[in-house]
Amino acid sequence: MPRTIRRAAARLIWTVTGYRMRSEPAPTRPTVFIGAPHTSNTDFFLMLAIAFELDLTIRFLIKDSWFRGPVGGLMRRLGGIPVDREDPASIVGEILEAVERGEEFHLVVTPEGTRGAGSGYWKSGFYRIALQAGLPVTLGYVDGVARVAGLGPSIELTGDVAADMDVIRAFYRDKSGVKPKNRTEPRLRSEGGAAA
Repeated sequence: MPRTIRRAAARLIWTVTGYRMRSEPAPTRPTVFIGAPHTSNTDFFLMLAIAFELDLTIRFLIKDSWFRGPVGGLMRRLGGIPVDREDPASIVGEILEAVERGEEFHLVVTPEGTRGAGSGYWKSGFYRIALQAGLPVTLGYVDGVARVAGLGPSIELTGDVAADMDVIRAFYRDKSGVKPKNRTEPRLRSEGGAAA
């Protein structure tokens, strides 16, 4: 998609949603983007607007039901990677293979579900992929209270899950998501032990 069309689409999304972008400079090398708090399907459009505005090549994980029918082709063109909910872990190997082939993209992962209603844990796929591929994690965010979305800092994971998640928690502490009641505290089940 030409840059002028991407920028026009970004402006349209900002106008329709009433959000604006507030972002640190885009990373200059591939990263794993966290999209959080992920509390609404509106987040998808805000993520596209950020990518279009910053001229980033993204790939994003999305449930495979979005790839049925005519919407499937659009999702693939936008960078979608279908995830089989029966076997979500299989996608990690596929992503790592793409990184090893030298494909240049930013992988967007939403580690919490929109149905979370503020309980439970984040899924650890983003952590496993970033650690195994040696990629930094970029903290993308949506803040419904301030009506802003954008990218925060990029961090290098250490393999100390609890320490890494403390950094992530500190960043997201004041980020509400579109629907604050659906926000899930950034926490992985594996924080007490070895890497996810």
